[in-house]
Amino acid sequence: MEKNFATKFTGWAFVFAALLLWFGWALSPHHVGEYFKASDFEEIGKNVWYWIWMYRIHIFGWVTMAIAIFAFVSMAGKKPFGVLILPGAGMIVVGTFTIAIAAAFYYNYGAWGVGQTLGKSPENIKEFVDGTLFTNQYVTCFVRFGRIFSGVGLILLGFGLLKWRMLSKWLGYFTVLLGLLAMGIILSIPDNFEIYKPVFHVKVVWLLAMGVSIISKGINLSETKA
Repeated sequence: MEKNFATKFTGWAFVFAALLLWFGWALSPHHVGEYFKASDFEEIGKNVWYWIWMYRIHIFGWVTMAIAIFAFVSMAGKKPFGVLILPGAGMIVVGTFTIAIAAAFYYNYGAWGVGQTLGKSPENIKEFVDGTLFTNQYVTCFVRFGRIFSGVGLILLGFGLLKWRMLSKWLGYFTVLLGLLAMGIILSIPDNFEIYKPVFHVKVVWLLAMGVSIISKGINLSETKA
């Protein structure tokens, strides 16, 4: 098992990604659903700057997750590991940034909408909300595909971890199962935003487990088990 600056950086990147994602979500005073409602802007407006900063922290958690994956690939993406690790990590990063872009939409529209609806009549607010539906529909597509892309990547990455025993065996199985769960929910129940929510918390636990494992045990990069 290799334990050096690179593994420490990678491990802590996973840990920080988990903390930023979860605390940005948990400390937010209001969570927007799949589509904006008139009541969302009223709730966000009660403490708009605090809401903005929590959303920024949450979004930067996705960015830090991508950094962690890139750091992991810098060590584990070489021959012979790259055949599974590189496409797996690539799909996770694509999915992660797709979700981050979708989150940026909710963040921007939520903050902007507070000013647009302030002091407006219920009819005008309804008209404004209806005007966001067209764009919102595209963004929900981003969310679903981001989750599916990430799921595919997790499955490939998990198989790579298992094949070359880079980390603890249970963590490899955890990665594969998380990928299957992410894909399965979206593909079997594509229009239910609420059912997927617990998977976000499972992903945070996965990030934390990856980080702690890499920091404490390092990464097995021995080619003798290839």
